[in-house]
Amino acid sequence: MTQHHDRLLIIDFGSQVTQLIARRLRELNVYCEIHPYQNVTDAFLADFAPKAVIFSGGPASVIDDASPRPPASVFDLGVPILGICYGQQVMMQMLGGQVERGHGTAEFGRAYVTPNAEKLMLLDGWFEDTAQDGREQVWMSHGDHVSQIAPGFAVYGTSPNAPFAITADMARNFFAVQFHPEVHHTPRGAKLYENFVKMAGFKGDWTMGAYREEAIAKIRAQVGDAKVICGLSGGVDSSVAAVLIHEAIGDQLTCVFVDHGLLRKGEAEEVVKMFRDNYNMPLIHADEQDLFLGELDGQSDPETKRKIIGKLFIDVFQKHAGEVGGAKFLAQGTLYPDVIESVSFSGGPSVTIKSHHNVGGLPEKMGLKLVEPLRELFKDEVRALGRELGLPASFIGRHPFPGPGLAIRCPGEITRPKLEILREADAVYIDQIRKHGLYDDIWQAFVAILPVRTVGVMGDGRTYDFACALRAVTSVDGMTADYYPFSHEFLGETATRIINEVPGINRVTYDITSKPPGTIEWE
Repeated sequence: MTQHHDRLLIIDFGSQVTQLIARRLRELNVYCEIHPYQNVTDAFLADFAPKAVIFSGGPASVIDDASPRPPASVFDLGVPILGICYGQQVMMQMLGGQVERGHGTAEFGRAYVTPNAEKLMLLDGWFEDTAQDGREQVWMSHGDHVSQIAPGFAVYGTSPNAPFAITADMARNFFAVQFHPEVHHTPRGAKLYENFVKMAGFKGDWTMGAYREEAIAKIRAQVGDAKVICGLSGGVDSSVAAVLIHEAIGDQLTCVFVDHGLLRKGEAEEVVKMFRDNYNMPLIHADEQDLFLGELDGQSDPETKRKIIGKLFIDVFQKHAGEVGGAKFLAQGTLYPDVIESVSFSGGPSVTIKSHHNVGGLPEKMGLKLVEPLRELFKDEVRALGRELGLPASFIGRHPFPGPGLAIRCPGEITRPKLEILREADAVYIDQIRKHGLYDDIWQAFVAILPVRTVGVMGDGRTYDFACALRAVTSVDGMTADYYPFSHEFLGETATRIINEVPGINRVTYDITSKPPGTIEWE
């Protein structure tokens, strides 16, 4: 799909923030891919033909035997290379420099880099207008340190514990920094990446308009005149994938929307109406509420509930997909972070966090091939593609919603009355967030109905109703999260509305747990 674009290769040595490097580059309209160092062979490099290479950080020590290394041939490609933290150390070690253990030179956290007198294009505009007397704040995280730079390299910046904080071999366009410019704790780190890709000659032509055209051409080439089925959840990823594929092949695509009775208020109607009215695509609305809620009756263990929902989802999808005779392809909204994790540095297995609501296992069962047109995109890029495709802003900006739906926001036994109470409370909460203009500032917000009843007083009477918990978090990718700092006025107003407008709730709490140690969802 990306054969028309210059490509940048990120070789991953196991850093926890490697994805952030890719995000910074994508923001500059530069196409890049992350590949673990084990997969980067001489043959891979020849086939990938990168225009530039970045070495990520990592937890290993280059001093240890069998520590991660890129192939030596990467230095003979004749393209710019940028090494970050461990990436700097591995460059120095392989090119004739020296790395040593800490001995008082370890740095973790905020540090300040001071430039030397020599000019370096990588630093163009970086130290200008800084508030630290010509120094620039960076984020360090290293125990080992470079004690001798490789031949051909010169020093362009130092920090108190990193005498070689910024080094470069200008003849070969090799650059190396000891800090992490990709994290937000290096406030002007994005400028370094901008300078690097400019020096490498990238045109910055990685746009959603270009991606859309290429994706449509690739879908048509892959599918031909065959039929495709798509499991539509109503979330951003599956919705964008469905609209993109429909634009490519029209009525060859049929979407299957499974209503398991665990959706938010009005959600099924909203999804079905948008796709039938706005896109006029074949859509099977599988109303299976009785089946799911019947199987969940009496179940309270969260893992049991998830397994029941996952199995039923696959059974139901397979049943309704059979109505689409002759389908040969299955469409999924797989994103690039899923792809990265499935070929992770540690060699771990593919992520299974979505197996409950996507159609995991079905391709093999039904002899289907996968169509995954979003597998090169991050979440924010999927939203940009959605805007390019004309999806309503209300859909593109929706908060993530889990596949098991309200089942994991209803700890304990699930009943229809509890689900109705939960839907109403959630609708009031989201309405409050929207009225206060906070929706787009929050990654995810929802209500959980707690498996306890509490005593209350309403009017002159005693109540014995459910308690609920409000949850709202900020996050970049959902891997870590912090609670949203609502004002007490907002929380008080919201609690009053829920108690007054939702029969069955007489107590409201706010969950201020971060992730970790908690998770975003309650189950």
